[in-house]
Amino acid sequence: MDKFKEIRPYHDDEIRPVLDRLITDPEFLFSIASFYSPKLSRLFPAATRLVAQKKLKGQLAAVHDVASMQDVIAEYMYKMIEDTTTSLTHSGIENLDQQRSYLFISNHRDITMDPAFVNYVLYYAGNRTVQIATGDNLLKKPFVSDLMRLNKSFIVRRSLKGRELLQSLTLLSEYIHFCIEQNNNVWIAQREGRAKDGIDKTDSALLKMLAMNQRKLPLSENLEKLHIVPVSISYEYDACDVLKAEELYQLETTGSFTKTDQSDIDSIVAGMIGFKGAVHVAFGSEMRYDSDDPEIIAAAIDAQIWKNYKLRDSNFIALEMLRERAQLPERATGMPREECEATAASREEFLNRLQKVDSILQRHYLLSYANPVISRMTL
Repeated sequence: MDKFKEIRPYHDDEIRPVLDRLITDPEFLFSIASFYSPKLSRLFPAATRLVAQKKLKGQLAAVHDVASMQDVIAEYMYKMIEDTTTSLTHSGIENLDQQRSYLFISNHRDITMDPAFVNYVLYYAGNRTVQIATGDNLLKKPFVSDLMRLNKSFIVRRSLKGRELLQSLTLLSEYIHFCIEQNNNVWIAQREGRAKDGIDKTDSALLKMLAMNQRKLPLSENLEKLHIVPVSISYEYDACDVLKAEELYQLETTGSFTKTDQSDIDSIVAGMIGFKGAVHVAFGSEMRYDSDDPEIIAAAIDAQIWKNYKLRDSNFIALEMLRERAQLPERATGMPREECEATAASREEFLNRLQKVDSILQRHYLLSYANPVISRMTL
């Protein structure tokens, strides 16, 4: 019996039937058509669906298993990288053993692009791509769930309560251990939700979940089996920076932020097509443990992520501006002052972007860029 069938990615023999179903799904085809031609799809919905269907049939004709699906996704990623980044660099990948499987625990800035960039770097370095932990909050529509599972995603059921949630988390823990045992790499965010304020912090509850498969084992012994490697993903410019600032401002002023189904879709699309500048993926060192305290282990993961995070001029300029405006956060109290050596071109680019941001959002906007510097300086 396949105990993981409801949460795991699709297997080779399931890929083609799912693709054939998607290619005839009117809602999926309309979403594709709207993404590429929003105006035309509103005026001529039936015609644009047919165009989208024809194009997809051609692109997916040779896809018959997970590997060929990954090849198609790599082509899409290449075009996206060409269109929305100035560079994609990486570090630390030479320290990975290609014969070993890893659980990559990553900071989380973008819903879909974080694991996509990790996958792309691994793919072109000759390493196995990752299975991706994806929250069910993103899977409101069946075709979205299909798309995620076609791309080696497995489902994290966050919407459950009580005993059902406990059973689901135990199954999730068992599945992640199963993946590592079967020589599959796994990617998971260091906490639920993106770090909208730029503070990358690992949730100790994540580590406890990872150990739910064998609760009698000491935490360190359980985690050692997963070969955990912290990963730092840095964007020179966050394509969702204004959306994040709006959410943080609403939380600060009203105490709540009402997220709609469209909110996640807007963030996913913005993250995919928005300008990111220079992107860097840094693979840390495999974790070693001298404690079973989840808080201590989480702090050790954070230390690697902060240390390996690629700081850019945009980060230092934001910190400088917060200092000039006397808006430094409390966590920066006593932090030594460093001269900002950003280039004139970087300053001009950053200021041009900032001028388009509503003044009431600018403090949160600047903090999201400055906080990685502050985190580094607290090490």
